[in-house]
Amino acid sequence: MEKRKLGSVIKYAVLTLLLLIYIFPFFMVLINAFKEKADVIKNPMALIGESGFILSNFREAVRKMNFFRALGNSLLITGSSTLLIIIISAMAAYIIARKNWMACKLFHVLMILSLAIPFQVLMIPLVSIYGGIFHMLNYRSTLIFMHLGFSVSMSCFLFHGAVKSTIPLELEDAAAIDGCGSFKIFFQIVLPLLKPTIVTTVIINTLNLWNDYLLPSLILGDSKLYTLPIATRIFYGAFSSDLGLILAALVLMILPILALYLFLQKYIIEGVVAGAVKG
Repeated sequence: MEKRKLGSVIKYAVLTLLLLIYIFPFFMVLINAFKEKADVIKNPMALIGESGFILSNFREAVRKMNFFRALGNSLLITGSSTLLIIIISAMAAYIIARKNWMACKLFHVLMILSLAIPFQVLMIPLVSIYGGIFHMLNYRSTLIFMHLGFSVSMSCFLFHGAVKSTIPLELEDAAAIDGCGSFKIFFQIVLPLLKPTIVTTVIINTLNLWNDYLLPSLILGDSKLYTLPIATRIFYGAFSSDLGLILAALVLMILPILALYLFLQKYIIEGVVAGAVKG
């Protein structure tokens, strides 16, 4: 009994230490967002700077980075990309899981293999082809299309596992006997049962797309099209950067995605387990 209690104490102590290590960078960003640049440099560990608790960083960050325009671009690109990823991945995974076609097996293997290809290998030919040949750079639709291409494989993998492990064939057979067609079976029976996996996929893709800097910086050259991560470049100078404004901009950038995460977090573990039981 004593050994069990000691083990529990050690376990919780280790978990608490890991939690503190994990949230420490976020804590530093938060407290320094309310300081002037000199205070951030002089004593970044202080809870309040010598100039006091200031809010001017947030007002300046909103004005200089055109925050609401960049926020609109991020919402449009992330929302559209995520919606298309969910629909296409779920439909593709359902076909791959239910049809014993050679093409389905081939595409499933290719999707899994594509996950091993790093984006950095593709980015130069990608920009050369879409920019130099097709002249498709500097469009939101191009970025959405590329997000879709790079994210479908992982999402399809999750949906495939969920369909195989959580959707009984007997349910679909009963619906077919009642006169339901393939689309009706998928959208009215299968898709609602995939809710935990859908929520998990939404969170994973939204986090990745919202915070993506490299791909949007390659595609979007017009400042009117900037997403939030690219808009923060204005605070970085060649010789110095205003750390207070940068940290305030990061806090503003985090808030929408944090709200989404807190709203949907209860579905994460359930969805991951549902999508990973079977491959």
